[in-house]
Amino acid sequence: MYNQANTLTPLAQLRTAFGDRLQENILMANYTTAHVGGPVDAALIAQSAAELESAAQGLWQMNIPFYLLGSGSNVLVSDAGLRGVVVINRAHTVKIDTHTNPPTVWAESGANLSGVARQLALRGLSGLEWAANVPGSVGGAVYGNAGAFGMDIKSSLILAEILHRKEGRQNWSSVRLEFDYRTSILKRTPVQAIVLAARFGLATSTKGEVQARMDSYNDQRRRSQPPGASLGSMFKNPKGDYAGHLIEAAGLKGTRIGGAQISKLHANFFVNDQQACAKDIWELIQLAHRTVQDKFGVNLEPEVELLGDWPEG
Repeated sequence: MYNQANTLTPLAQLRTAFGDRLQENILMANYTTAHVGGPVDAALIAQSAAELESAAQGLWQMNIPFYLLGSGSNVLVSDAGLRGVVVINRAHTVKIDTHTNPPTVWAESGANLSGVARQLALRGLSGLEWAANVPGSVGGAVYGNAGAFGMDIKSSLILAEILHRKEGRQNWSSVRLEFDYRTSILKRTPVQAIVLAARFGLATSTKGEVQARMDSYNDQRRRSQPPGASLGSMFKNPKGDYAGHLIEAAGLKGTRIGGAQISKLHANFFVNDQQACAKDIWELIQLAHRTVQDKFGVNLEPEVELLGDWPEG
């Protein structure tokens, strides 16, 4: 697995350290929203923030690289898979506090963001309606400053509980996270830190009003975004325009490579509808990027992250 000077191979170290919690040679296609991706050497599933912290600390101490994966959206894993360890974040505890002013919600980083939004709606609490159909985890949303309908994580985050490899547990504000459009300092830089949990500020409303806003957003999504297996939005919107508009104007809407297709409904969504492999989606990404660059001089920046080995292009 790796060349190390110590007597135990890292895989043996992992077995010793984590025992039955360690899973070997799992297929990443089973853990990503696009349903593509090859095998990973080893995986750990964290069912709580405490287990997530323990896994990260243990792997850091052994100097074994790892990937942290929540819902598996916004990532494209290569068909060759990943070397190292994937920590699957299933920490999902949610605590709603209506006794503070404003009310707040605290959620572990593996909690489903849309699920949190729906829980709040049942209590007439406003602030995350836009996220009611976002296919991501709380931690991933903080990491990438997820957003929709003109709102984002930055607008409601009070603090994120961060585990830093060298500095331990800390509370980071939006300022410390240096949020920008669909990114944060965690995403932009190789800082060795992970999100354990986050707290968001809310507003008191009524169940009917919150549900009506959520229904409106969901209707807009159904009209404009395709069903099926995808990574979410493929490219960030360039300043003054929309990635989907540029890809459509370039004549690529509906283009298919293998089992993947640029959606006929929204050109910034690439859908796996015929048992695609990661290479099919990657080739569509390259095609869209190259064609938009050639036709309009716009350098589309991917919103998704490529994990594993990829050809240069």
